[in-house]
Amino acid sequence: MNHSHPPVDDTEHDDAFLERELDFAERGIELVKMEGRVFLRFSGEVRYEGLRVPYRLVPSRGVLAKPSKWRKMDMLARRDLLEERATPDAIEELQSEAEAFVRDIAEEADEFGWDPMLFLHVLDELETSEPAEYVFQRISQRLTHAVEREQEERHAARTKESISLAEYPESFEAASKMQRKFIALLGPTNSGKTHRAMEALAKAKSGVYLAPLRLLALENYERLQNARPHGKEIKVSLITGEERRIAEDATHVASTVEMLDTKTPVEVAVIDEIQMLADRDRGAAWTAAVCGAPASTVFLVGAPEARRAIEALAERLEVPLEVHVLKRMAPLAMEPSPVRKLGNLRRGDAVIAFSRRDVLMWRDMITEKGLSVATVYGNLSPEVRRAQAERFREGQADIVVGTDALAMGLNMPIARIVMTTTVKYNGVEEEEISAALAKQIAGRAGRYGVHEEGFVAGYDDDTHEVMRALMKEKIPQVAATGFAVAPSLEQLHRISSVTGETSLVKLLRRFVHNIDVPDGFFYPRITEEQNERAEWLDTLPLSVAEKFMLSLVPISSRVPVLQSAWEHWALSLAKKKVCKLTPPTQELYYMNLQEVEDTCRMYSAYAWLGYREPEHFPSIDLAQQLAREASERVDAMLQQQNTAARQRQGGNARRRR
Repeated sequence: MNHSHPPVDDTEHDDAFLERELDFAERGIELVKMEGRVFLRFSGEVRYEGLRVPYRLVPSRGVLAKPSKWRKMDMLARRDLLEERATPDAIEELQSEAEAFVRDIAEEADEFGWDPMLFLHVLDELETSEPAEYVFQRISQRLTHAVEREQEERHAARTKESISLAEYPESFEAASKMQRKFIALLGPTNSGKTHRAMEALAKAKSGVYLAPLRLLALENYERLQNARPHGKEIKVSLITGEERRIAEDATHVASTVEMLDTKTPVEVAVIDEIQMLADRDRGAAWTAAVCGAPASTVFLVGAPEARRAIEALAERLEVPLEVHVLKRMAPLAMEPSPVRKLGNLRRGDAVIAFSRRDVLMWRDMITEKGLSVATVYGNLSPEVRRAQAERFREGQADIVVGTDALAMGLNMPIARIVMTTTVKYNGVEEEEISAALAKQIAGRAGRYGVHEEGFVAGYDDDTHEVMRALMKEKIPQVAATGFAVAPSLEQLHRISSVTGETSLVKLLRRFVHNIDVPDGFFYPRITEEQNERAEWLDTLPLSVAEKFMLSLVPISSRVPVLQSAWEHWALSLAKKKVCKLTPPTQELYYMNLQEVEDTCRMYSAYAWLGYREPEHFPSIDLAQQLAREASERVDAMLQQQNTAARQRQGGNARRRR
């Protein structure tokens, strides 16, 4: 009987013989086959400051071959390779590498009061064919992550200790030391609330008017200049982000809300559009104004839905509050039916669309019917908006076509509001406008003293019915907690000093996530745009103060030419170059309307920067002059387009005859 046996693999037997012959056990060396490799592993021990750290590690040249290749080698070749790799020098080299590594880990762990064996114990336990350097790397990474987590927790704790929003009101020293009183004048559009507040401001010995828009600041600056409450003129300054008209010995200031001077006490402050406390991006400016306006009497003027929020703030700030709810002076009614045809529009109408493109389209359609049109939309500078409104006010334009920019400020003798749509782009998607916005726009109809009644209509059936429903809807109250607080430079510097952090993105993140918000009454907020800008600014060699300032420049990052100008200014500041303006090589007369509008906004933004960094952006006067010229050009172009459309209509009518 013939029994066949599988061939015997003598490799194991031969390897055991070689290990004995080369004294591997006595020298702390193993020959290991694992993870598809044949390799050497050295054992040893590191002693460092009372620590005893055993290790079993693969030296740098410890991997010998793949098992298939190892089996094909004869015994002599294997012996030569083992002798070449398992030398006293190789053992000594690994020992010194291990000693240096243990020392580094022990010192770093010691800084945080950790037991280094938490990280080093694996040197004796790891079953791996990876050479020691990779094992050291992995342990170092574990320690680095642990350090980062620990620092993150420490920084979060220190940030929380350094800033508590419960103390936010006390950060406004002048206001918190004064005996203040709040008077809320709440009512719909056309209830005379702003008029009452401005009368009180004009009669005061000193005061400040705080507006949501440059346009309103400008309008009320002129209103104060023309007022004669005590038979003599008021000395008043205009201060917006982009413009300063400083009167010598001024007693009054008209400014945008972000430009509030919290250090100079005055008799009266008027904070307009107080319901903007709820605004997602700008609400923090109203929180700061209510907490920080250093005035004996502060008028809070706005929509009735802000009442609960005002009451909560007054109680928290321990300021006495008087509330006056005003009624609309001229009644407002829905038209019985939609407008439906351009021929049904009439003098005194305001036609509302929600984009610049639609406003210009409606303007062209209306002028071709023989009516003259004034145009108002957000991209226009305050000066152009005002000039256009003036034409309508004086009867030079039959109809005004505008966006919801008409809803805030700009007192015009509008008889009827005609909505072309109730859908507006919110920055992300198209959505139906809120009842609050619908009522604010509609409220512009029926100017008291000009019209006995105001009317509202939709252009088409759907829009008409949606407006009818929105006009009946109850507007929700502004939340009475969670008032937005934006970071100040001082707060960011404080976070930076306790954490050592200089990245603006990280400082803003710490402000939002780590500061102390004891009861959520005040709540930290930053805008998405500021966060996006911070990421790019962190790539430049700029100070925290410079990055913070540049993150706030009022310029649209969605318009490529404006974004490009902003990036150029940031790069110039990073290189500490003086960025002077030169008059444009392309004359305004060769630009289209959009280009001239953008040019105007760019010069305004440069002036904003110039007021904050005059050394690097010195051409403030030129910027304002160029912005004015661009504004005048926009106004002239709107008029030319208006006239051309009417002439076309006239020509068509003559041909038809």
